[in-house]
Amino acid sequence: MTATATIIDRPPLGFATKLLYAVGSVASAVKLRSLSTFLMIFYNQVVGLPPARVTFVLMIALTFDAIVDPLIGQTSDNFKSKLGRRHPFMYAAAIPFSLAFFMLWNPPQGWSDDALVGYLLACLLTLRFFDTFFELPHSALAPELAKDYHERTSLISMRMLFAVIGGLGMTIMAYKVFLKENPDGSGGVLARDGYFAYSLTAAILVFTAILVSTRGTQNQIPYLRAAPTRKVTFKAMAREVAHTLNNRAFVVATLTGMCIAIAAGARGGLEIYFGLYFWELTQGQLAMLTTISVAGSAVGVMLAPRIAKRMGKKYGAITMFASALVVGISPVVARLFGLLPPNGTDILFALLIAETFVNTGLAAATGVMLLSLVADVIEDAEVKTGRRSEGLLLSADNLFKKVVSGVGVFIAGAMLTFINFPENARRGQVDPDVIQHLGLVYIPTVGLLYGLGIVCLFAFNIDKTKHEDNLRRLRETAEQAGTIEEASGATGVAGGVAPLGSKA
Repeated sequence: MTATATIIDRPPLGFATKLLYAVGSVASAVKLRSLSTFLMIFYNQVVGLPPARVTFVLMIALTFDAIVDPLIGQTSDNFKSKLGRRHPFMYAAAIPFSLAFFMLWNPPQGWSDDALVGYLLACLLTLRFFDTFFELPHSALAPELAKDYHERTSLISMRMLFAVIGGLGMTIMAYKVFLKENPDGSGGVLARDGYFAYSLTAAILVFTAILVSTRGTQNQIPYLRAAPTRKVTFKAMAREVAHTLNNRAFVVATLTGMCIAIAAGARGGLEIYFGLYFWELTQGQLAMLTTISVAGSAVGVMLAPRIAKRMGKKYGAITMFASALVVGISPVVARLFGLLPPNGTDILFALLIAETFVNTGLAAATGVMLLSLVADVIEDAEVKTGRRSEGLLLSADNLFKKVVSGVGVFIAGAMLTFINFPENARRGQVDPDVIQHLGLVYIPTVGLLYGLGIVCLFAFNIDKTKHEDNLRRLRETAEQAGTIEEASGATGVAGGVAPLGSKA
């Protein structure tokens, strides 16, 4: 039986396997959320590095990702082992990923700025490298586990649900437990002590999620596509990468994902600054908003498959995307025009709760459909190239997630530098002009990036009909290959018993 036939004839995917697969998303979600929420304020306000130096390190790490991600993706597509193409990388990531995460939040004290920059860079590069080792092969499993157009959306929806629970759940724990603000105003995210327990707990969670998901999907290895038996030179690999990535749908998905990820990263990097200084919220209120965002995201993730069935993935994503943009910037716009109640009032906090719930729900639904659209490129590329390249194509998706904590946080840091945001800032004591400038640079930056993503998405050209046609063509190719193999075997037998002197 050929590898293609094996995948077609797989038994139905059980709920337990789907669940164990989805648990793995917790690992990268914890990392992504921690970097986008706490990295800038920790290394700037707690450790004492200028924002420009932190963003410089992030740009180096992003450049590193841009080189490493496609290489690991292509390598995992062609990796041969008893554990298949993906699982060896996933197992190998568990310990170094967790250790690098812990070390990132526990830099040595008393070091110079230059030494701390080197330490931050080393931790980030290690963390990102082994995050790729796990997240990229784990993402690449989804198109193989679920081939049906709508089942794929459902599986990715479950995966994102656990990402929401893990990433935002640890953020809530940070606000409420590890980085809890004391009644006298001490402690909180600006106190170094709480980051030890936070990072240790998160590192253990990351390690557990990786092992549970990897072991839980190991029984699917016999049904997954095997690596091709061939010797690939670097030149041939580069040619294959260029050929595979030369796909309109992939280019559109890439551009859309980059715009979304950068905008979301800028929003995430500034989220705590807006909470503490723009809205002057307490950490208890920030924790409440994060809890509300978990509920909103969970609703959005669960509604995404229904929206996709009703509107199609493309137009469903566009609708949710545009709505999220409008809802997300509305409170800041209203504040700049003096249309909101003063800070510290219950009415204002109630409005922020409503905005958070609706916006995170719309954003989560958009994310599910975009991931499913990216996965649909896999079969389209295979029809055109004859190669199955989940790892290579989804390395772009992996890179998008890192951009959230890379370019996005870089933009956040650049904005803080541009408006001269003070160090050691205290809630309610920042110059009102600085706060207004923060809102004024935030709205056009985020609006432009999200707007570009929406425009790009209109050019995506894979719908349900085309996806099913791609599956049909791949099935026919597999059946023809099987027929040729059988015919070749029959010819070989006949040739072996033909009488001497007979013509070939």
